[in-house]
Amino acid sequence: MDGQGGDEGRAAALAAWVGERLGLGGPARLEPASADASFRRYLRVRVSGRSWIVMDAPPGREDVRPYVRIARLLRPVGLNVPEILAEDAERGFLILTDLGETLYLDALTPERADRLYGDALGALATLQACVDPGALPPYDRALLLAELALFRDWFLRRHLGLVLSPAEEALLEAVSGTLVASALAQPVVAVHRDYHSRNLLVTGRNNPGIVDFQDAVAGPVTYDLVSLLRDCYIAWPRERVEAWALGYHDLACQSGILHEEDEERFLAWFDLMGVQRHLKAIGIFARLWHRDGKRGYLADIPRTLGYVREVSGRHRALEAFGRWLAERVAPRLGPEGDPVTEAGEAAG
Repeated sequence: MDGQGGDEGRAAALAAWVGERLGLGGPARLEPASADASFRRYLRVRVSGRSWIVMDAPPGREDVRPYVRIARLLRPVGLNVPEILAEDAERGFLILTDLGETLYLDALTPERADRLYGDALGALATLQACVDPGALPPYDRALLLAELALFRDWFLRRHLGLVLSPAEEALLEAVSGTLVASALAQPVVAVHRDYHSRNLLVTGRNNPGIVDFQDAVAGPVTYDLVSLLRDCYIAWPRERVEAWALGYHDLACQSGILHEEDEERFLAWFDLMGVQRHLKAIGIFARLWHRDGKRGYLADIPRTLGYVREVSGRHRALEAFGRWLAERVAPRLGPEGDPVTEAGEAAG
């Protein structure tokens, strides 16, 4: 319950507030705008050819204040994030400008990818060069390790039902140490933390539109880059991904984000950062199903695990982990992300 008389009472209060703030003369007619992995809801208001986005973030489950604070860091440097037109932080209501309905995920094709990623990489360079990481909470060792624990706790143990031996626990601990050391060795910049095709919108001007930035932190330079180029929701050939990554390396050097040119080291950082992020994402996808009842993300687990296995096979420190994933983990995972029973059938 949310203190507004349940979901219906909250919906009515939101519609009335939006109608009042937009001067509509009555409650606004709200329609779903997008799904979200959190408890936030995004709705759209259309009036006489214009539209706005409304965020509904139930207090006690979500807090709009980080979103508001980060938006006001990003807009002044020229990034295309929604403008906050009205806010009621106590009730968790926001009215935002509408950046459109075309996600990068829906627009990315082999023919359009260079142009769209070029725009996204330019915006990323602006974020890293112009936003002071000192204004953001640190992406420190404790947070990195907590994220990696999601893979063990929610995916291996809860989703697949694995009982890990002491040797397997030691392997996971060693891998975590390698990944965290690589992350902490990188230059620290402002990190969006979910910079991928479901959080970027194709816009006619100042492309891309950027959303879902409320968890921004000060962290490793390759984190957002690997989120974008080794996206959990769309895959590209390794050669193309690495060409984009090295193009960003050059841009970052030119922009003063990186102070030393070292393509080999940068690609190693990129690879290991991707493994950390993808292990976290797999754990979150499993948690969304088992804790929150959101099943749709399970289908993204096989692709994401595939990234981890492929990259692990190319780095000596992760070779044993890659073999373990191939032998112990992958056979227990169905093509849609469900666990597989001993009979070889997916357990829904």
